[in-house]
Amino acid sequence: MKTYSLKPAEVVKKWFVIDAEGLVLGRLASIVANRLRGKHKPTYTPHVDCGDHIIIVNAEKVKLTGNKREDKVYHWHTGHPGGIKERTAAKILESKHPERVISKAVERMVPRGPLGRQQMSNLRVYAGLEHPHVAQQPEALDVASLNPKNAR
Repeated sequence: MKTYSLKPAEVVKKWFVIDAEGLVLGRLASIVANRLRGKHKPTYTPHVDCGDHIIIVNAEKVKLTGNKREDKVYHWHTGHPGGIKERTAAKILESKHPERVISKAVERMVPRGPLGRQQMSNLRVYAGLEHPHVAQQPEALDVASLNPKNAR
């Protein structure tokens, strides 16, 4: 039997909406990364973007276990000498863009490179409950019911 290789023209993408309220960040990110890559499908092909479109709402209400909310630090560099900056997860979640915590967690679970960037473009994260993708008729994906450890 030959191995089936999906062609880009044969890909069928679905839309899913996930409510992140009360969900554990790392568990949510790993489920979303697998869905973005398409690894949940029997037709998964590593070199083709065969994943689904994911919409995450209520990103500001995501939970971090243990002391990670205060201890987890995000670093970046400004490009200038001595320009290393840092910010805690709590500070980001309370700021103007709390959705960046989820998008960074998912981004670090998706492969780096052109295909990973293409797959990350299928992720939309919103801080509140509203999203502008009603016309795509997304299905609700209940991550909390997949495993009792997924929610706090």
